[in-house]
Amino acid sequence: MSRGRTGWVPRRQALEASSRVILKGESLTAALLEETAELPPREAAWVRALTYATVRWYIRLEAIVEGMLEHPLKPRDAVVRVLLCQGLAEIFHFGTPDHAAVRETAELARAIQRPGAVGLVNALLRRALRERVELTAAMDRSPGMRYACRGWLVAGIRDAFPDIWEEILRASTELAPMTLRVNTARSERAALLERLAEAGLTAAAHPLVPSALTLAEPLDVDRLPGFADGLVSVQDAAAQWAALLLAPRPGERVLDACAAPGGKTGHLLETVAGDLDLTALDVDGPRMGRVRENLRRLGYRARMHIGDLADPESWWDGEPFDAILLDVPCSATGVIRRHPDIKLLRRAGDVGALAARQADLLASAWELLRPGGRLLYATCSLLAAENEQVVAAWLARTADAKAVPLAFPGGIDRVVGRAIALGTEGMDGFYYALLAREA
Repeated sequence: MSRGRTGWVPRRQALEASSRVILKGESLTAALLEETAELPPREAAWVRALTYATVRWYIRLEAIVEGMLEHPLKPRDAVVRVLLCQGLAEIFHFGTPDHAAVRETAELARAIQRPGAVGLVNALLRRALRERVELTAAMDRSPGMRYACRGWLVAGIRDAFPDIWEEILRASTELAPMTLRVNTARSERAALLERLAEAGLTAAAHPLVPSALTLAEPLDVDRLPGFADGLVSVQDAAAQWAALLLAPRPGERVLDACAAPGGKTGHLLETVAGDLDLTALDVDGPRMGRVRENLRRLGYRARMHIGDLADPESWWDGEPFDAILLDVPCSATGVIRRHPDIKLLRRAGDVGALAARQADLLASAWELLRPGGRLLYATCSLLAAENEQVVAAWLARTADAKAVPLAFPGGIDRVVGRAIALGTEGMDGFYYALLAREA
């Protein structure tokens, strides 16, 4: 990019977004939403891409910066560290021409009123260009630096997937594809492929998930044929197994217990052309607004409640459910490609607290399930502590519960349930366990 409006100005927006994540602990999604709100679409996309690259690789980039500094940066210069990492992200991971990355990053130092950092930026980035091969080799010696992940997460993934842990870590650094879910109650997948082709869009049927299509290039949903009419939605292929595995039957009373933002809610209804007595529940009021929007677009209805699963008296009518989808809050390590801030914001100590919360939610949901009913426990976590360990421990102390064997392509059997490794046929990482309540 050249100087002026297309030079340091969008880089400044990227720096602001990255700094909000790295220095203030804000979510990447929220930071980018605010920092790109007034930018033209093409420029906003560029800012998002650079911010994602900086955050995705920050652990590695920061180590490179620290290794090249002669003197540690003062705490008040924390933004300069982020700036240097953003410049390195352009050089190593973004494809910006070398001279432009150095020049515009130095110009940005002036723009953020850090003129004293201009010389440091020039010197460090030029050194990185000269020593690119050596710096890359040094970082590649350890898995954590190779894939820009904290040691605890590397260990957790290695423990859960000892045979393919490195493939998963490699996938965590890649861009996630844009995957679509076809509303098979209203259209065949082949027909949607034809409509996409007629619109000049390249897509392919997902090889493992019958309702999924993968786009060759991501695009704004407004350009998707059939999106406004509810014929197609955006949803990762692994997430689409939730509705397919719970397999609601027409007329059943079903609870989507952690429903927001509503992707799985809509898919449950699609599987039976809307013929469900479906309740969508979530504690997050604003996010429940997204559920309403999704159902309105799809043309389906559900009972919607803002409430706590552990406090059913505030929303439940007392009639038990035939089936429950329990997509519990988790570390979200399986969607780390889409949310690379997880690498920076999540801590090892979070996992135990999440697992305890997951067990509590499972116990609460079970009390709402009729005898003979079924519950699908789901996470987008890669960690055994949130998946099979939670379910196995709960089964051991729940007399009327039993695990139902699952079989679906692309899955890996666990002690209980089945996992999808991040990167399998382009999918996010997920875990599913189907439980039946004895009559």
